[in-house]
Order: sequence, then structure tokens, then C-alpha cells
Amino acid sequence: MAHEQHANSLPSELNAPLLLNGWRRRAVVVGAIFAVLSIVLAFLAATIDHDGIDHLLRSYLLGFMICWGFTVGGLAMLMVQYLSGGKWGLLIRRPLEAMSRCLPLVLVLFLPIGFSMKKLYLWAQYSNPAEAYRQHLITHEQAHAIAYKHPMLNVPSVWIQSAVCFAIFFLFMHFLNKWGLQRDADPHPNVRFWQVRLENLSGFGVLVYSLIMSLCAIDWVMSLDPTWYSSVYGLMFLVGQGYGVLALAIITVLRLSQAEPMKTVLRKTEQHDLGKLAFAFVMLNIYLAFSQFLIIWSGNLPEEIPWYLDRIRGGWGWIASLDFVFHWLIPFTLLLSADLKRNKERLILVCKLMIFARCWDMFWLIEPNFADARRNLHFSFGILEYMTVPVVVISLWMWFYFGQLEKRPLIQTNDPHLEEILEAEHAHA
Repeated sequence: MAHEQHANSLPSELNAPLLLNGWRRRAVVVGAIFAVLSIVLAFLAATIDHDGIDHLLRSYLLGFMICWGFTVGGLAMLMVQYLSGGKWGLLIRRPLEAMSRCLPLVLVLFLPIGFSMKKLYLWAQYSNPAEAYRQHLITHEQAHAIAYKHPMLNVPSVWIQSAVCFAIFFLFMHFLNKWGLQRDADPHPNVRFWQVRLENLSGFGVLVYSLIMSLCAIDWVMSLDPTWYSSVYGLMFLVGQGYGVLALAIITVLRLSQAEPMKTVLRKTEQHDLGKLAFAFVMLNIYLAFSQFLIIWSGNLPEEIPWYLDRIRGGWGWIASLDFVFHWLIPFTLLLSADLKRNKERLILVCKLMIFARCWDMFWLIEPNFADARRNLHFSFGILEYMTVPVVVISLWMWFYFGQLEKRPLIQTNDPHLEEILEAEHAHA
């Protein structure tokens, strides 16, 4: 039995280390470089491909959905942690809180989507679907779906739905962040009081989050194809957000462990636990995606199967196959290893791949909805914007996220698990 030395008291400085300033500068530089590339590609797309700003908006939607997933997914993971307890939550709670406080930025990022609905969504373009069908602008199936879903899918209604969803997210974000600080400031903390208070809000919050997050996913992504519907679509987004959020939180914590206070608090035991949790989300993610595919493919119904045909024919099969490889096969295979989950650099590499896989999957979900892309994966300068525009949006979000992370001490001092996580750990030689 070999004994690992581990501090039994917190360092005097609990604030975020100065290395976060370097991260913020790096995010700005990366965002600026890719912004220039995006402008060049948009110009080439407009002059050569003649698609105007179409691909610019589509790729922006991808970047927005990733950032929205990090933000509200971080809020949801924070609530799940309060409900489940566990020492691992003490490590990632401040990063999750920082993600949730990016909500004002995400609200601003939504505005270009809201004001461009008629460029992105068929239901917003054609307020009279019957007339559009007579002019051969849309198919009979699209006209029927748009007319049937009009009470929900119309521009004023989606604006109202989105505003209500953001307001509810803001409410939960405010109280969870406020009470987290108040618990730390309590000189004689009543552990049971704070535990019950945060659990009660989180239990109700997880239920509300599941409902309104599904509504947002339907309004902003699924409705790109008004004929498509899936009862598991919202749940897939829920799990996908947890998949991406956990990967980002693990990268943040492991990188922060280069300096105090995370260097003292992070043990191999909790690092391994976070790796196992990531593995669980990898399994759940593929289970839901494959279940939907298997049921729809075996049913072979004409109103359902075209959605998958649009995404596996005309070159899209390669994107779908790589999506499976990136999203499940590689993370699943690597995270089976206990040694990898205890190796910081290797675990960070897997988590980076998981975030890349989320972006790849979102591309596969968004682009084939459009007439020029379904069953027709072809090269264009416009489609290359999917490689640059999301990087700009995500870099802006990362800059804001790192700034929020700097604003609070990285460790909650009144957490009931703090004493346990500071104990020395033992490992077999």
C-alpha cells in the first residue's frame, strides 16, 4: 500500500488563478482570427456560390446551439448535482455556476436567430402554406405540416415562447447562484437548511428545465423541417447537453488544477468519478440516438423515414458514420480504461473530442434540413463556414465564461463534503 501525500487544509487563496486571464486572451485571439476567416468565406459564398448569408445563418445557429447547451445544460447539471450530492460536485460547482451566468450573453446571441427566422424556417417564410404549395414553393407534406403547426410555429408565438423560456432560466440561475454565495457567507452554516432549500428548488427546476428545454429544441432546431417530429427529440438534447457540459467542466477543473486552490482539492478519486460520469453520458447518448433510429428505420413510415434518408444519402452517410465514431465509439473505448480516467492529459483529450463530437452532431442535425443540402452533401464556400462561424461564437462564449469563473472563489467553503475531500487518499502500488 502506497500513501499519497495530500493537504488536509485549504490554501489561503481560493480565488481563481491568474491563468484564467491568459485563457480569456486566447479566446479573443482565436475568435478574431476565425471572424476574419468567416468574413472571407461569406464573401466568397455570396459571389461564387450565390447563397448570400444563408450558410452564415445556418452555421451561426450551430454555434448558438452549442453555447446555449453549455449554458442551460450547466444550469441543469448544477441542479442535478444538488439533488444527487457527492464529492465530485464540489469540484465542478463553480464552473457550472459560471456556465449558467452566461445566460445574458446567450440571450443576446439569440437575437440574430430571432430576427432571421424568415431566412431559416419554412414556417416563418410562408404564412399562407396553401398558396405556397400552389406556387410549387413547398411540398404538400410541408404545407400540411406548416398549417397544422401554425398555432405554435409562427414568428410572434416563437418570440413569446423563447422570451418565457429565457425568463424561467434566468429565475433559476439567479436563485441557485445567489443561495450558493449565501451558504458560503453563513458564519454558522445550517447544513440541513441549505441542503433542503437547494434540493427543493433543484427538484422542481429539473422538471421545468426538461419541459422548456425541449420546447426550445423543437422551436429552434427540429422545426427547421416542419414535417419532422420525434417524441424523444427533447430528451436527446437534454442528454447531449449533459454530455457536452460535463466534458467542458472536466477540462476546466483539470486545467485549473495546475494552480491553487484546485491543485489541493482535486484528488485522483474524484477525477476518476468525473471520468465515470462522462462514460455514463456517452452510453446514454448513443442509447437514445440508436433507439430513435432503430424504431423509425424498422417502421419505415413515409412521414418519418425521409428525415434519416436526408442524412445518409448523397454523401451524408460519411458524416453520419463519423458522427457515430466521434460521439460514441472513440469516447466509449477510451473511457473504459481506469488508467485513462486517472491521467489528466488523456482525459482532457477525450473531453475535447466529446465537445468536437457535439459540434459535428449539430452540423448533421441542422444542415440537411435545407433543400440545397438534403441528400446532397457538396463542397461550397458556404458550407466551410460551419468550420469558422461556430468557432467565433464559441470563443466569445468562452471569453465570457472565463470572466464569470474569475468572479467567485473556486471552492465552496461551507460544503458538507469539503472535509472529506481534503482527506489523504490511498492507492494500491
